[in-house]
Amino acid sequence: MTKRVAAIDCGTNSIRLLVADLPDPSAGPSAPLVDLARRMEIVRLGQGVDRTGRLAPEAIERTRAALAGYAAEIESLGADRIRMCATSASRDAENADEFRAMVLRTLGVEPEVVTGDEEARLSFTGAVRGLPADAEAPFLVVDIGGGSTEFVVGSGGVDAAISVDIGCVRMTERHLHDDPPTAEQIAAAEADITAAVDRALAAVPGREAATLVGLAGSVTTVVAIAQGLTSYDPGRIHHARISYDEVARVTTDLLAMSAAQRLAIPVMHPGRADVIGAGALVLRVIMERAGMDSVVASEHDILDGIAWSLAPDPR
Repeated sequence: MTKRVAAIDCGTNSIRLLVADLPDPSAGPSAPLVDLARRMEIVRLGQGVDRTGRLAPEAIERTRAALAGYAAEIESLGADRIRMCATSASRDAENADEFRAMVLRTLGVEPEVVTGDEEARLSFTGAVRGLPADAEAPFLVVDIGGGSTEFVVGSGGVDAAISVDIGCVRMTERHLHDDPPTAEQIAAAEADITAAVDRALAAVPGREAATLVGLAGSVTTVVAIAQGLTSYDPGRIHHARISYDEVARVTTDLLAMSAAQRLAIPVMHPGRADVIGAGALVLRVIMERAGMDSVVASEHDILDGIAWSLAPDPR
């Protein structure tokens, strides 16, 4: 018997919804989720958090408006269970209680402000199910978010995980102030990212992994640009593999553009144009420091992991 669930991932930059039917346990561990709805809105919840330590009122309101639409869709599709996980921005903010109260009023359930470790484990679960046969274990899964990046290493399960505060929004707000950013600003961002990546790779054995799997919008956008897509096509992006040289080329190009030029790229989401340069830089540095010559993109990530976490206990 299938079970209909709703998963919501609220990060620093975006809020996303997945309503899906979980497979019957008798179908076996390789049976996929059946998607009924996938939605994403750029709400920039983490706007200014790195500087002020607080969630901005207008950011909370943008998130409330998106969440109200999601709540209506969840009700119309008749999901049995809902789980909402909130990540970096709402972990860091002094006024996180205001955010949690808003979610409870709007959605009817409280958000779980997950730890970086739990965030990483959910991302790994969502990413590794259904990888192509040529994706050799062990895997290094990196989830590049707005405020933080999660590093997870494992084969059949998670062996080690860590979250570090290098996300595309945080790095843009901290370092990339001009449009386009100056060489000095890019160098400062790269130094900051490199130090954090080296700390992460010292904590988890990422350099020993055989396959790098990249998650979230920064990675999928870089892959779409590298492929020369004329529109964003999840089917072409999911499980596509691109080289380090392609990532380096796209990163250099993006950092040399103005936000208006990046916005004109056919695959660019309007809410990502101002931060994609930093996101691409995070990916490039990870590949360089981990010694990875390619990355496999996954459209399945923490959102899918949240949905799988709602599966009934088989015991």
